[in-house]
Amino acid sequence: MMYQNKIKRILDLAVALCVLPFFILLFLVVAPLIWLEDKGSIFYHAKRIGKDCKQIDMLKFRTMKMHAPNKLNADGSTYNAQDDPRITKIGKLLRETSIDEIPQILNVLKGDMSLIGPRASEYYVLDTYKKDELPKMWVRPGITGYTQAYYRNNLSVREKRLRDAWYAQHISFALDLKIVFKTVSTVLKRENIYTN
Repeated sequence: MMYQNKIKRILDLAVALCVLPFFILLFLVVAPLIWLEDKGSIFYHAKRIGKDCKQIDMLKFRTMKMHAPNKLNADGSTYNAQDDPRITKIGKLLRETSIDEIPQILNVLKGDMSLIGPRASEYYVLDTYKKDELPKMWVRPGITGYTQAYYRNNLSVREKRLRDAWYAQHISFALDLKIVFKTVSTVLKRENIYTN
């Protein structure tokens, strides 16, 4: 409990502050590329479920064309395909390298998110959660996490929620460390990027 309640947040802040200069440099490179392609906003603001079911504003680098329609699969998951015409050219690269997730460092500094935690779900699906999936919201959502590292987009919505709930009930430094190394491996191998 000491790790979950105290140490984890201290580590989040320490790492996020160290990464902040890198994020600023990355922003200076990525922001013009996003804007030049379709003259739109740099960030995508996503209304997501945070700790204790509170709504948070999660940041990402925008990877889709401005005003792209929302497209969902039959199970309610986000449609995600390699040939999706809604994705910009720079957006495709940002997604495949997971660079689009880096602005969430700002969410970590704010206290909305953790470096490692459950996948942050869209806020509008909150009332679809079943009782055995709710432990997922006991902790802050993460930039990466158990399902992102080990499965990425290769699970159904139900399976993702259950594994995230399991993580929330078994948080430990050792588990988080394993997730960090697995995340690096998954990103480098570009595994399970696309759902469709």
